[in-house]
Amino acid sequence: MNNQRRVDGRQLPIPVFLLAMVAIAFFALPFIGLLWRAPWGSLLDILGQSSVRTALSLSLRTSLTATFLAVLFGVPLAWLLARVPFPGSSAVRALCTLSMVLPPVVGGVALFFSFGRRGLFGQYLDRWFDIQLPFTTWGVVVAQTFVSMPFLVITVESALRQVDRRYEDAARTLGGSRWYVFRRVTVPTIRPALIAGAVLAWARALGEFGATITFAGNFPGTTQTMPLATYLALETDPQEALIISLILIAVSFAVLVGLRDRWLNGARAALT
Repeated sequence: MNNQRRVDGRQLPIPVFLLAMVAIAFFALPFIGLLWRAPWGSLLDILGQSSVRTALSLSLRTSLTATFLAVLFGVPLAWLLARVPFPGSSAVRALCTLSMVLPPVVGGVALFFSFGRRGLFGQYLDRWFDIQLPFTTWGVVVAQTFVSMPFLVITVESALRQVDRRYEDAARTLGGSRWYVFRRVTVPTIRPALIAGAVLAWARALGEFGATITFAGNFPGTTQTMPLATYLALETDPQEALIISLILIAVSFAVLVGLRDRWLNGARAALT
């Protein structure tokens, strides 16, 4: 009895194939349910509402700013973790990526007691520089950066560890400074991975909810991003919540497809 199924020219055991199909259905059915219940006839009316446009605009501005900060600080951090051996590097790596697995609300609480007006560091920001982060737009950016930067750090660090360092050594032998070699040799080599990490960080920042609502609150026009608007609309206008959810799903799906088919394959080709 043949207990295998041919897929793309390969023989797969029937039990494995069936379990894989169940897993695919498990992930697909919730999104199919959203598509089925979405009020397509009211799509343009809902997207034209000022509250939706304001939340979308705020989400784009804050998530792009958070991505910029993630690249600005995350790339040097990834380089440090990949290239500089030092005592406690494993603990530092775990600390810098902890927010990936930490419940977002817990991350928001940690940010609040650190950067709040009476927090460990926030009190000095308020006293010395008159900077208050909680319940402000910059508070949203801080929360998004906190949860999204690890995605970039892990991606870039992995790429740096796989780079053939002979090219960097050759450039330094020819007189290039370390900064010049980093800019003109190292960064171009890992560019596909850098782009992939930045896009992953942006997608994570765009969908951030727990840390944002805990640290920055939910104030329309100031801190109410798309995920927060979805949560609020679910209680008052479920149709609006469905449309906003579909927008976020479409963006996230496009990002993942793009990473899988272009940037990750490009990173693999550049590092082999």
